[in-house]
Amino acid sequence: MTTSTQTAPLTGRVAVVTGASSGIGAATAKRLATSGAQVAVLARRADRLETLVKEIEQAGGTALALPVDVTDAAALRAAAERIADELGTVDLLFTNAGVMLPAPVEELPVEQWQHQIDLNITGLMNTIGAFVPQLIAAAADKGVADLVNTSSIAAQNIFPNFAVYSGTKAYVTHLSRTLRAELGAKDVRVSAIEPGIVGTELQSHVTDAGARDWLDGSKQAMTWLEPEDIAEAVAFLAEQPARVNLQQITIMPTRQPS
Repeated sequence: MTTSTQTAPLTGRVAVVTGASSGIGAATAKRLATSGAQVAVLARRADRLETLVKEIEQAGGTALALPVDVTDAAALRAAAERIADELGTVDLLFTNAGVMLPAPVEELPVEQWQHQIDLNITGLMNTIGAFVPQLIAAAADKGVADLVNTSSIAAQNIFPNFAVYSGTKAYVTHLSRTLRAELGAKDVRVSAIEPGIVGTELQSHVTDAGARDWLDGSKQAMTWLEPEDIAEAVAFLAEQPARVNLQQITIMPTRQPS
C-alpha cells in the first residue's frame, strides 16, 4: 500500500511582500510561506523583519528580509536583483506598503498629502517597476505569475476627510484594472484587494482628532477585520488555477455598512 504526500499549493513559487513589518504584510508573508512559497519581506524596520523571518523559519518556511524604503526606486531594483539571485525569479508580488492620514482638506496638511502620495502611489510604482520584469519572465516559464495590490474600499466609497487617501487608493484600483489588460496577455494575473477597516498600525498614524474619534466609534460599533483575513484572500488568489484571475476582491467587516 502506498501513501501520497500532498504538496503545499505554492511550493516552487517566489513571493515578495512589501510593507511586511507588521499588520497585513506580516500576516500575508506568514500565510504564503505556510503554503510553500519562498518569501522575501520588504519594509523599513529591519528589526521587525528579522523577527518575522525567524517566525517563518521556525514554522518550517523560507524567508529573506530586506530593509527597503519603497520610495527609493534604486534600492528596490537592487533588492529585486538580490531576491532573484538568492531565491529565484519572483512570480508573486504583493504590494502592501502604504499609509492613511485623513484630515479636513481646509486644514492644508500638505506634508501628509505628500507622504500619502509618495508612499501609496510613487512607492507602488517603484515596486511594480522593480519586479514586473521578473513577473513576466516567471509567467513565460511557469505559465502564471501574480501581482496583487492593496487598495481600499475608500477607492469606491465616500468618507469625509479621507479625500487624499481615497484618491491614492482609487489610483491603485484603476491601475490594477488597466495593468490587468496589459499583463494578462503575458499570463501575469493582476488583482486589487479592497478591504474595509482592518485592525493594524495604520490607525495609530492618524493625527486628526476627528478621524481618530470616527475610528474609535467604528471599533465600538463593529468587529474590525484582522490582518489574517486579508492574508487568506491573497493566498486564495495565488492558489487559483492559472486560467483564473479574480480582478478585485472587496472584504468588509460584517457590520460595516459602506
